[in-house]
Amino acid sequence: MDGKALRGKLPRRSHARWKRSTSQPSPIETLRASDAKRMPELVPVRYGRMLQSPFAFYRGSAAIMAADLANTPSTGILVQACGDCHLMNFGAFATPERNIVFDINDFDETYPAPWEWDVKRLAASFVLAARSNGYSGVASKIAQTSVRAYRKWMRKYAHMHPLDAYYAKIGVAEFLALAPPRDRARIRKRVERVSAKRGHDVAYPKLTHVRDGTPRLRDNPPLIFHPEQSKEKGFDATVSATIAQYRETLSDERRILLDRYRFVDAAIKVVGIGSVGTQCWVALLMSASDEPLLLQFKEANDSVLAAYAGEGAYSHNGQRVVAGQRMMQTASDIFLGWMTGPDGRHFYGRQLRDAKMSAPVDAFDEAALQTYARACGWCLARAHARSGDAEAIATYLGSGPQFDEAASAFAEAYADQAERDHAALKAAVRAGHVEIAVQQ
Repeated sequence: MDGKALRGKLPRRSHARWKRSTSQPSPIETLRASDAKRMPELVPVRYGRMLQSPFAFYRGSAAIMAADLANTPSTGILVQACGDCHLMNFGAFATPERNIVFDINDFDETYPAPWEWDVKRLAASFVLAARSNGYSGVASKIAQTSVRAYRKWMRKYAHMHPLDAYYAKIGVAEFLALAPPRDRARIRKRVERVSAKRGHDVAYPKLTHVRDGTPRLRDNPPLIFHPEQSKEKGFDATVSATIAQYRETLSDERRILLDRYRFVDAAIKVVGIGSVGTQCWVALLMSASDEPLLLQFKEANDSVLAAYAGEGAYSHNGQRVVAGQRMMQTASDIFLGWMTGPDGRHFYGRQLRDAKMSAPVDAFDEAALQTYARACGWCLARAHARSGDAEAIATYLGSGPQFDEAASAFAEAYADQAERDHAALKAAVRAGHVEIAVQQ
């Protein structure tokens, strides 16, 4: 595809436009439509989290923005999109080789879709984060930094040998090179502290206790709890059978590794904002020498992009998430797999934590936000280049700032929209139409 020729049909500056279609449901109606598939007792927790700020609202409103993005200009160039590409869905973690990399880390909504959708959602998230941190005056500038990084790195990947582009990663050294010199020692120490411990070393003592001589997951409702079904006869056998099904989606050598652990306990865990209310199970397994393995099995529903981006390749949403993650990430968790629950729900599984490190975005100053924007834009370009036509995207973007400026203008306008939608949620709560649960 000739990306440069596309500019005549769709000028880059046209991406600045934003106006919500009058035919769309209200934002509250869109949010409530997804409640039917969620655990009723957790829906108020979700809305309580979204109510905290416009930025928190934005994190939980991927379905609203998917409908909005479907009505924005598009080149028609598809990639494996993240689908919920906001800045909190990036972070550092350990690869199977035990190296720390910076990458996208949430793929619940991944789907083949226009590359612009991810770029615009990421840019708008930086505007809202900057406003939340008190940097409204430079919010557009920070958003533009993320888009500029995407454009420049996409041009580099377009000219790379395909294998070099595939193997490309953002390691500790690459991330530190983006950071101001004053921040590098602090970041390096934090990485060393996290990478020195396995995820289970940190999570196991916090999440478990010993009961009748057996390790069990510790209840902390409403954030982690054993549902009533876990008390029923045959529950352990049902979980073990489901894990056996999940095992079949792993490669042979990882099946052998999983077989060294036995199932001990399982409980529901509340995670994130947008995912609150969907089923997320934590399973505790133990080896013969009593070493723990904590696996997370997260429910996978239809991607929020599916209604707008055409038919996907996978009928099983767990497989969709796993395949999309493997396409986009530098390296994925060794226990990444999928299965169907006894009630027909789709799930994907992975380790609960593995030297995972999230950015303390709410404490970032302007310089830190700029660094993080460069890293996220770079990372997104690398992910898109693995599955899409990097040359077509790069030649469409060109070497000038036209698209950067247009996307940042869209981001400012859409951040305003998110603030209005957040206000609508507050009004719905005050009117008694939406129930919230405030966590202590």
